Amino acid sequence: MLTKEQKIKFVDEGKKALDAYKVIGVVELDHIPDRLLQSSRNSMREKVRFMTGRKNFMEMILESSERTKPLVKELKGTSAILLSNEDPFELNKLFKSKSLKLAAKPKQIAPEDIVISAGETSLQPGQAVTELKSAGIDVKMDKGKVLIAKDKVLVAKGSQISLSIAKALHTLEVMPFTAYIAPKALLSGGLIFRQDALSMNAEQLSKDIAHAFAEALELSFKAKIVNKYTIKKLVTDAYLSALHVGVEAKLYDSGIIDKLLANAVLQASTINNIVPE
Repeated sequence: MLTKEQKIKFVDEGKKALDAYKVIGVVELDHIPDRLLQSSRNSMREKVRFMTGRKNFMEMILESSERTKPLVKELKGTSAILLSNEDPFELNKLFKSKSLKLAAKPKQIAPEDIVISAGETSLQPGQAVTELKSAGIDVKMDKGKVLIAKDKVLVAKGSQISLSIAKALHTLEVMPFTAYIAPKALLSGGLIFRQDALSMNAEQLSKDIAHAFAEALELSFKAKIVNKYTIKKLVTDAYLSALHVGVEAKLYDSGIIDKLLANAVLQASTINNIVPE
C-alpha cells in the first residue's frame, strides 16, 4: 500500500515524464500474459518506458497536459501509459516482433483455419491417441509410432474451439494464438494513431496512395482543374489544340507560319508531280 507521499511522488514523476518523450500511448493490460509484459519491458527498456498504476493515477498524469488529455478516454480497465521517442508505426512493429505463441483454450474463437498436417508425430501410443481421435483427427499406428493419416482443417476460422480439440492441440503442441502488446492509441505530433492505422501495411498503403493519386490526376485533367500537378500538361494540350486550329484555319500567325509554309511547299510539290511540265 502506497503512502500519500508516495502517491504524490508517483503522479508528479509521471507528469514530468510526459515532456521528455515525443510519443505517448495507452495499452490495455487485461488480456496480456504477465510473462509477455515482463519480457517486453525487459527487452524494450531502451526504447519504451511503461508506467503502470491505479487508473485514477494514470488519469491524473494524462490530464496534467493539454497535449495528452485526449488519451484519458482511452484508459479502460487495467492500462499502462507508454512513453517513447520511436516512430509510432515502428513502435507498433517492435511490439509485434515480441509476440508470444499461446495454446488454445475451450470456447475461444479460431483466428484462422487451424490445420493439422499429415505425418509422423513424436507421441507415444496411449492416452494421446485417444485424445486425438476424440477431436476427430485421423490417427494410425505404424511400427509403434503415432501418425496423422491426412491433412485436416480441425477448426475453421471464426469457429469455437471445443474442449476435446483444445486438448488435442495441446498434445500436438500446436499453438494457434499469438499475443503481443497492441497499443490502443499512440499520440505523436498532435495526432492519435489507433490500432487500425498502426497495423496498416506500409507497402500496400504506398500502392494505394499512388493509385488514388493517379486516378485523381486523371480526373483533374478531364475536368480541366488547374494545380501544380496538372498545369504543365494542360498548357501543353492547350498549345497543341490552338496550333491545330490555326493550321486548319490557315491563320497567319508567327507561331504557325512555318507550318503553313511547310504545308504550302508540300502541296506545291504534290501539284508539280501531278501536272506535266
